[in-house]
Amino acid sequence: MARIAQAFTAATGHAVRITPGATGKFRAQVQAGAPFDVLLAADEQTPRFLEAQGLAVPGTRFTYALGRLALWSATPGLVDAQGAVLATGRFRHLAIANPRLAPYGEAAMQVLHARGLEAALADRLVVGESIAQAFQFVASGNAELGFVALSQVSVPGKPAGGSLWPVPADLHAPIRQDAVLLQPGAANPAARALLDWLRGPSARAEIQAWGYGLP
Repeated sequence: MARIAQAFTAATGHAVRITPGATGKFRAQVQAGAPFDVLLAADEQTPRFLEAQGLAVPGTRFTYALGRLALWSATPGLVDAQGAVLATGRFRHLAIANPRLAPYGEAAMQVLHARGLEAALADRLVVGESIAQAFQFVASGNAELGFVALSQVSVPGKPAGGSLWPVPADLHAPIRQDAVLLQPGAANPAARALLDWLRGPSARAEIQAWGYGLP
């Protein structure tokens, strides 16, 4: 998003202030009156809910990216190409984002359920508030492996470090990531311009380069 914002500012002159965090947390903050202009969610339910509650501008919601989940370890060779390591017990801690707050965490639990490992691994889970925190648990070594967003380990022009299993999409519900114009931004031309930019070729190419699918 920082790179998209940089290109957007260079092309339009509009400045962007980015606030990262968990989608569920932003939902609560918007309900409490936080003055955000635009929400880029990691799900489709939150923008739809805010629209239904009159907190987002009707007709402005759209899918800007399709999230992809990955099982990742900073240790080379630990994660195999089929994710079979999950059933081996060769690790003590598995990091995930909070499934009640973060769509990627919910998807991770769906993968464990699909593999029949939800109960077996329950006492090994290290739960982060967001997908960013789950990634940090693995990167720092506090967890040997974890479910992260593929975009976190898909830096353009650089090979992914450690070991990685891109999770097949059929093991969890689609992670449709929607954007929406919030009511504080209804009269802000820069906010509307940013949403238009996200639909354009420059932003879409950047989104895809970082490991997301396109709608």
